[in-house]
Amino acid sequence: MAISASMVKELRDKTGAGMMDCKNALNENGGDIEAAVDWLRAKGIAKADKKSGRTVAEGLVAVVSDGSKAAVVEVNAETDFVSRNDDFQALAAGIAKVAMGTDGSVEAISAADMGGKPVSEKITEAIATIGENMGLRRAAVMEVGSGVVASYVHNSIADGLGKIGVLVALESEGDAAALSAIGRQVAMHVAATNPLAATRDDMDADVVEREKKIFVESARDSGKPENIIEKMVEGRIRKFYEENVLMSQTFVIDGENSVEQALKNAEKDAGAAIALKGFARFQLGDGIEKEEDDFAAEVAAMSKG
Repeated sequence: MAISASMVKELRDKTGAGMMDCKNALNENGGDIEAAVDWLRAKGIAKADKKSGRTVAEGLVAVVSDGSKAAVVEVNAETDFVSRNDDFQALAAGIAKVAMGTDGSVEAISAADMGGKPVSEKITEAIATIGENMGLRRAAVMEVGSGVVASYVHNSIADGLGKIGVLVALESEGDAAALSAIGRQVAMHVAATNPLAATRDDMDADVVEREKKIFVESARDSGKPENIIEKMVEGRIRKFYEENVLMSQTFVIDGENSVEQALKNAEKDAGAAIALKGFARFQLGDGIEKEEDDFAAEVAAMSKG
């Protein structure tokens, strides 16, 4: 099939690979974007794609917590300028507070009351007042029966508002202050490392299988015999888990223990067992892309190649 410039651009945005490499990958895989991503990775041309896309959308991530319950929302706008607007900041913070009383779905939050009007209507009013299109993109609410839901906001521009918001739910009968301290550290870790899952059991089986196929193809390209390939793949998958599963990752706070061990160590201060019940990480604009004005020049160069 004919490979269009937009297809090349999409693959470049996903992988960071060169223009001609992307064109070749698409040609080799009949225009299938995902297959082309795997092909580039197997050839060592592109790194693993966590499906986050390029962070180019604007707005704010807002976080609200009351100890055992917390909410995080992403409210998007057209320009970075609006994130510094007091009215927009109040809107995002207000939506996060409203989310605390819902199931965390965008639908429920949009219909919930905020100052006598539905959140959706408040957003419409803000669009008219501020002059930019905006909307509630996603939200999450986490709660534990006993313990804490710790939070952390990275690149904070105001209390509870920033570019990355993280919630970490820890269930425990232990001391609340100690739980909040370790919970915040784990939330900071999540902000920095962006794990794909909390535990190995939580990891998407399709994702793991895809990684295995890529590792096998890459190993075969190196000419290794099958028995060696099997051991290589086992090692690569083990490393994949260590890099992408929260409990298996090296804790960035101390650089030595795994997150699982760090939580175990924190049980002494807390005075009780600690169980990680889950986490949520919102990075502003994950998966949203905008067009690049200079791509036309690159397309012209590609057509000459």
